[in-house]
Amino acid sequence: MGLTVNGIAVDEAAIDAEVQYHPAADLTAARAAAARALVVRELLLQQTARLGIDEPDPGEPGETREDGLIRALFARELRLPEADDATCRRYYARNRKRFSSPDLYEGAHILFAAAPDDDAARADARTKAEAVLARLATEPRAFDALARALSACPSGKDGGRLGQVARGDTAPELETFLFALEPGQLCPLPVATRYGIHVIRLDRKVEGRELPYEQAADRIAAYLTEQAWRRAARQYVTLLVGQADIGGVAPETLGLLGTTSPLVQ
Repeated sequence: MGLTVNGIAVDEAAIDAEVQYHPAADLTAARAAAARALVVRELLLQQTARLGIDEPDPGEPGETREDGLIRALFARELRLPEADDATCRRYYARNRKRFSSPDLYEGAHILFAAAPDDDAARADARTKAEAVLARLATEPRAFDALARALSACPSGKDGGRLGQVARGDTAPELETFLFALEPGQLCPLPVATRYGIHVIRLDRKVEGRELPYEQAADRIAAYLTEQAWRRAARQYVTLLVGQADIGGVAPETLGLLGTTSPLVQ
């Protein structure tokens, strides 16, 4: 017996097509997640029909009519608490560290370019970087001149200076070392990235500043509204599941029972 929702069959081919949207450790888990998604979708569409909802809510470009109907169902049925100013201020007071500008780092580097798959070039680049580090150990003020003469990065003409960067602005491998340095410190080891081998120095760190509530208020309200929507949608779907006749597989196998199940993503 195939999977059914209140007597309506869920096509096996539809489950196979849905699997691609549910990465999992193995095919069994992926198919269970795909089946869960289709069961929930069918339940919601049946509910729109039961309530006589036939006018889709406007949504994103390319959204299907069924998506619009489900959106209209949630808009009608979900009751959300208002993220008023007092609620937002309480959240801000409890989570002040979340609302700050990012730390900024001013650094410089000398790049010896080498492709990731060119072992010989990378070995040569590392040898050159180590020689530069040895010289800088006794002549730290030579960094600018060496960057201009040797660096394969356009920043070389500016003494290797990278300007102000925040986390995520540069290669992750470079950040790992650069952000761990003290201002004025030269990294004692060459740093490898996909671009080649780097000699790096941190010149200055600008600590992020806490944002005032007024600058964070809109973001907090949007976040609290989204979280409230997710909770309400999950509870609504859980109620529909509890009232439904799901055939062909035990609901708990699909992860459909219980208020803690991730029913609505």
